[in-house]
Amino acid sequence: MFTGIVEELGTVASRHGGRLRINATTVVSDIAMGESIAVNGCCLTVVAWGETDQQPWWEADVVDETFARTSLGVLVPGSPVNLERPVRLQDRLGGHLVQGHVDGVGTIVTGAPDLRIQAPQDILRYIVEKGSITIDGISLTVVQPQDDGFTVAVIPHTMEVTTLGSKGPGDPVNLEVDVIAKYTERLVAAHLEVLTELTQNTRMS
Repeated sequence: MFTGIVEELGTVASRHGGRLRINATTVVSDIAMGESIAVNGCCLTVVAWGETDQQPWWEADVVDETFARTSLGVLVPGSPVNLERPVRLQDRLGGHLVQGHVDGVGTIVTGAPDLRIQAPQDILRYIVEKGSITIDGISLTVVQPQDDGFTVAVIPHTMEVTTLGSKGPGDPVNLEVDVIAKYTERLVAAHLEVLTELTQNTRMS
C-alpha cells in the first residue's frame, strides 16, 4: 500500500526484455529482496540491487500483463520515473490509499500546471470533483470531471520533484482510481440487484 507521495525521481538505467533496472538513492537505502516499490504508480517487486560507479540501482521483472495495462512499456534508458516505497503503519498518510494496481492508461491533453488528462470511459465513473486520483503514482485532487477525462491543478513543488514537470501533450500516464470508490460500487451494486428483483416481483404479483 502506498500514499501517492513520491519519494524520489529515479532514472531508468537499462531495460532488457522484462528486466527493468532503475537508478535511485532514497528508495534503496533500506531495500530488501521481494519488497515492493511503486514505479510511476505501478507496484513492482525488487529482485536485485547493487551499485555501479557509485550509483545505486535496483531491478524488477515486469510481466507482459503489466506492460499491457500500464505505460511502463514506453520507458527507455534515461526515462525519469516516480518512485515510492510502501507506507509504514507509523507514517503520516499525506495522500490517499494507493494500491499500485494501475486501472488504466490516460493521455495528457494539456500539461501541468493546469493538467488535463483524457481517460478511458470505464475509469471516468469513479472520478468526482475534489476526489482523489493517482497519476503516475502521484496522489492528486480532481478539479473538474469531463466527458472524456478530467483536470487537475499541479503545484510547482509537484512539478519539480515528479515526472509531471517534464511530460506534455500526448504522453501516456498510469491512472489508479480511489479503491474505496470501487468497493462502494461493488457493495451498492449487490443491493441494487436485490431491490430491482424485489420491484419486478412486486409488479408481477
